[in-house]
Amino acid sequence: MLTITNPVLPGYHPDPSMLRVGEDYYIATSTFEWFPGVQIYHSRDMVNWKLQTYPLTRSSQLDMTGNIDSGGVWAPCLSYDDGLFYLIYTDVKSRAGAFKDTHNYLMTAEDINGPWSEPVYLNSSGFDPSLYHEEDGSKWLVNMIWDHRKGTNSFAGIALQEYSVEEKRLVGPVENIFKGTELGLTEAPHIYKRKGYYYLMTAEGGTGYNHAVTVARSENLSGPYEVDPHNPILTSSEGDVLQKSGHASLVETQTGEWYIAHLCARPVKEQKCMLGRETALQKCYWSEDGWLRVEGGPQPQTEIKAPGLTPAPVPGEDPHDDFTDSSLNLHWNSLRIPFSEDWLSLTERPDHLRLKGQESMSSLHRQSLVARRLESLDVEVETSLDFQPEHFQQMAGLIFYYDTSDYIYLRTTHDENAGKVLGVIQSKHGQYDELLNEEIPLPDQSHYYLKARMNGEWLTFFYSLDGRTWATLISEIDASHLSDDDANLIRFTGTFVGMCAQDLSGTKKPADFDYFTYKKIPETAQKAAMAENTSRNT
Repeated sequence: MLTITNPVLPGYHPDPSMLRVGEDYYIATSTFEWFPGVQIYHSRDMVNWKLQTYPLTRSSQLDMTGNIDSGGVWAPCLSYDDGLFYLIYTDVKSRAGAFKDTHNYLMTAEDINGPWSEPVYLNSSGFDPSLYHEEDGSKWLVNMIWDHRKGTNSFAGIALQEYSVEEKRLVGPVENIFKGTELGLTEAPHIYKRKGYYYLMTAEGGTGYNHAVTVARSENLSGPYEVDPHNPILTSSEGDVLQKSGHASLVETQTGEWYIAHLCARPVKEQKCMLGRETALQKCYWSEDGWLRVEGGPQPQTEIKAPGLTPAPVPGEDPHDDFTDSSLNLHWNSLRIPFSEDWLSLTERPDHLRLKGQESMSSLHRQSLVARRLESLDVEVETSLDFQPEHFQQMAGLIFYYDTSDYIYLRTTHDENAGKVLGVIQSKHGQYDELLNEEIPLPDQSHYYLKARMNGEWLTFFYSLDGRTWATLISEIDASHLSDDDANLIRFTGTFVGMCAQDLSGTKKPADFDYFTYKKIPETAQKAAMAENTSRNT
């Protein structure tokens, strides 16, 4: 019997929208301020998943320059009808104080791999939009309504409005069809139809530790909706491995089995989730009175029975990237802006990734940063760097990055007295610090080698002059502030690791990276390596 192990998409993969087309299963997840926009994973057996594509690859589809931290693409909805894929998404520009600027768009493609159309603007009344395809061919948009007024429920209900394919716009009246349950914070609506009922699935309780999936139903699309008397159908309890369970979507297999995809998170310590919100699957069934139920009860399970489908394993990811291809592999992302020859090149220096330094790590506009999701807290990453800085405003190196306020950066720069040096910058809740009492002088040579090892919340940096003999630069930095939950902040993206370059003087000094290795370290090997390093340092 095949088993699904949760989370099926580890690391920052929130707000899953799951879809089946024939024998193909897809999950689309939020990408927030990271570019390209919307990750789509593919599977044939719901056990093995592979990153397939990104629909939002052009600035004309997604312009996030200046978007706030944890803004950008929220809660995509992937659907399919009459030979066409539909993608709905929100581009969040701001969420300061009482207001949220949330613009909703629709795109289509005949093939999941594209090309995807230019976006059609829909509305800005709230976030988490999704599209319901009625049996008569009509299409209906639902999204939560945001109410900024004092003394009101900010999560004001679920809006329903028809979408005209011919006119490429919303038409007709807007109806508030559901104002939620006592859990509150009603969002993430999806509509499904079964045996004469319209089922409205929503997320409630907030996207933190009280998150939940609730269901209501009606014989009419516009309601009134009857609330499931046993809500929530899924939520986390104290002690569950998978916390924050909520924001779900529903799929029926070709063999008649039912599953929901939902977000979840795994705290490291003190309820801090450094990997961000992840995606899990739960098996479901329909009760005799016609309500959706999760097998085993409403608490999320880490292992569930897979559907009776033919196993279809996918190739594992190559941990080593030597930058010899003409384009970056799908696991690499940039902040807010597309990959462009203005700041990145794979051809100017063969077999290297060249980053041309731009703005600082605090910038909401143009950072030269290429990074990938951290999918495990037992990892080792390594890179080789050729960088010849001329002054202290030019920097490049290896970074663990959450957002503009929180990152840890192993970087080379130039000091007017010591020459080229290696040091560590930490920004914690926006407070800048340099962690070494004295930075390490570097000899005049081309390539330097940088390595990091993460063990839970502890991060250790190493360096080498030849790629063979390594020295510990600094041990066990507490990296737990790279978390969704630190300092009572409301943010959503999880931790990334990668390469970056800055030139605060504006001359775009290039940094050339020869390779990047990302590999998960088994727990026993990790502990042995940490013990060896501690002994060596002593």
